[in-house]
Amino acid sequence: MIMQPFITRFLMGAAFLAALAPAAAHAGPKGFLESLHRHTMLASTSPGNGDLNPYAVVVVPQDMGVLHKDDVLVTNFNNISNLQGTGSTIVVYSPATGNVTQFASLPPHLAACPGGVGLTTALTVLKSGWVIVGSAPSKDGSTLTKGDGCLAVLDANGHLAATWKGPLINAPWGDIAAIDRGDTATLFISMSGYDLPGPNVLDPATHYPPILHKATVLRLDLRIPQGQAPVLDKQTVVASGFSARADRDNFLFGPTGLALDTDGTLYVTDGYDDEVTAIDNAVTRTDPVTRTDDAVGRVITKGGLLNWPLAMMWVPGHHLLVSNGRNGQVVEIDPVAKKQIYAQWIDSDQAQQPPGNGDLFGLAMTPDGKSFYYVEDDMNTLNLSRP
Repeated sequence: MIMQPFITRFLMGAAFLAALAPAAAHAGPKGFLESLHRHTMLASTSPGNGDLNPYAVVVVPQDMGVLHKDDVLVTNFNNISNLQGTGSTIVVYSPATGNVTQFASLPPHLAACPGGVGLTTALTVLKSGWVIVGSAPSKDGSTLTKGDGCLAVLDANGHLAATWKGPLINAPWGDIAAIDRGDTATLFISMSGYDLPGPNVLDPATHYPPILHKATVLRLDLRIPQGQAPVLDKQTVVASGFSARADRDNFLFGPTGLALDTDGTLYVTDGYDDEVTAIDNAVTRTDPVTRTDDAVGRVITKGGLLNWPLAMMWVPGHHLLVSNGRNGQVVEIDPVAKKQIYAQWIDSDQAQQPPGNGDLFGLAMTPDGKSFYYVEDDMNTLNLSRP
């Protein structure tokens, strides 16, 4: 990772944004993003053990254990040696104090998790006080030594309570979309690790790592007994055939953003194909493997402002907001009109080309619905976009 003096980076970013100002000044309001004008660094996300590369960003819904309502949890995917798939910590940021503390530290070589621990963007906090996080582990920082991984269940004090593994769980990768009913819950998680080789294995036709159409979205139905850890009752693959590819710089490409609508439609970002798809009836559908028409869903939007779309969330106006992996922009989408509304630079670091390339990942709305949290994994920071 490239580190710059803060003042140098600030001046470069300000100049870059100023160059965009004349064009933006003539455009009328288009959506949520145009209400945001300031991007603030809040805190470092690197804990005492030196873990790096923040991925998931999730806001705590209510007081539970050591967590407080509106706290922000962040996972780390790399260890102190900057090897991907080896981060084992979750930190918590307190908006009330501005402090960051370590919430959980899992054993890096956790035997119950095939391949060990490398915490991803798959993170959620249930109302019952349980935290569920995905692991896509590696021994050398690449997919050459990737393990199948697992889902780890933590209590509200950060202690490991259970792990879930099996043939349908392989590199839990993207945002967790959830229906939380208190005593039961339904989770949707993308699985991106099936049969991925090491990044040195190249397709002779393209001279790049081969693209596999084996990534899935898995639905997990949970039962949550009073005072006990959640029980995984049922697993169902609701979408399959998404693009996945090993990558030396980014570990892997795979479906990352998941956002569930109130009508049961699940929206998914397919990063390698630069598209957002919609899985109809995701809460009730079964066995998409036999369906040839919509195994990965209906394409809502493709290309355009999308540039390796990653995390995704709902924003005011019933729009979707997506972070780009190959530049420092977020993109606002109207899923009903199937249109890309607007893009905004939230990371204009010109140390990367294009600016902000490889820096963004997780997103989370603030409880008041007016701003959003995001991470910059080149600087290992939690940030806030606000009016």
